[in-house]
Amino acid sequence: MSFITFFSIAGILLGVASLITVVSVMNGFEGELKKKILGLVPHVVMSQQSPQSFGGKTFSMPDWQQQRSQLLTYPGVKAVTPFIESEALIQSPSTLQGVLLQGIIPEYETGHIINQHMVAGDLADLEDTPYSLVMGQALAHKLEVNVGDKIRLVIPNKTMFTPMGRVPVQRSFTLTGIFNVGSQIDDAVIYIHSKSAAKLLRRKGDGINQLRLYLNDAFYAGELAPGLKQDLPGYSFTTWNESQGALFAAVSMEKNMMWLMLSLIVAVAAFNIVSALVMVVIDKQGEIGILQTLGLARTEIVKIFITQGMVNGLWGVILGSIFGVLLTLNLNTLMSVTGINIFGPGYASQVLPIQLEGWNVAVIVFSALMMSFVATLYPAYRASKTQPAEVLRNE
Repeated sequence: MSFITFFSIAGILLGVASLITVVSVMNGFEGELKKKILGLVPHVVMSQQSPQSFGGKTFSMPDWQQQRSQLLTYPGVKAVTPFIESEALIQSPSTLQGVLLQGIIPEYETGHIINQHMVAGDLADLEDTPYSLVMGQALAHKLEVNVGDKIRLVIPNKTMFTPMGRVPVQRSFTLTGIFNVGSQIDDAVIYIHSKSAAKLLRRKGDGINQLRLYLNDAFYAGELAPGLKQDLPGYSFTTWNESQGALFAAVSMEKNMMWLMLSLIVAVAAFNIVSALVMVVIDKQGEIGILQTLGLARTEIVKIFITQGMVNGLWGVILGSIFGVLLTLNLNTLMSVTGINIFGPGYASQVLPIQLEGWNVAVIVFSALMMSFVATLYPAYRASKTQPAEVLRNE
């Protein structure tokens, strides 16, 4: 085996292995993102287009129970939960931070992803303890508070008259639960009972002004929303594609760019086969001429050089696939043994999400073989054009 042939095989091997490993990790990250984001973000949000108001009080959706029952009859709708939402400031003895306040009814939130990631307490505690709240672990660490501590909530866009003048609406709450989902929601969203939220926002009753729809398949939201708008005029429907679509588009674009860059590595390695075969053609012109004088057809010469090039490519692809799959399956173990810390010291878990998909491996293998085949065409064509009379003149 020549030096160039060895490096062409090694290049294809490393390129294929890198593609399989990186694409599997990207698939894992995309899967984790979908699971966490689409588990937290409602797939469709229903709200009234023109809320009714009277005396400064807003009654956005007084018949939400009826609407909820109707929405649950649609195919593909898994759950419908009522909520009220507003921006707020949360203040502890040590600091102050802006958050997104969500008022919920705990009995409807039993299937919420927050319930599956509670570190302390439970969402049901919001029902039992008046003026209580649940927050993320990251926010609790930032505010330096624990379960049972008193925290002040301030609604900056709602004010009330006091002897000191007009001041923002505020109220002291008790921290009854902490969750840790492992996403931005841990640092940005707090949950209280909808009745408490309604009192803070100066609304009557439970204050519900929106309904969240969770579907069996989140990607069905785009098909469901137009039908809902037609069946329920007077209400607006916002899908997760509109609120989070840009994020998933960015992840998809990054994944495609990784495909492109690593495919170029495989392409460069595959085209090393061109150099190796051209040198063989130049070195073996005499032998090619002799074979032609013995009656070997030009098409047979083309087949010989294509076969030789494809053997090199096939070795690289097979070894690269085996190495790539083994590396992917044992990547977290390898990182643990070598002490590699990718996420930094702030993360307790250093496990990469990995999702190895057979069709990705098949596409990578097929693409690498096709590149190898294309790389053999020019040397094979050049060998077939060898003129026996010219090369054997001085033999």
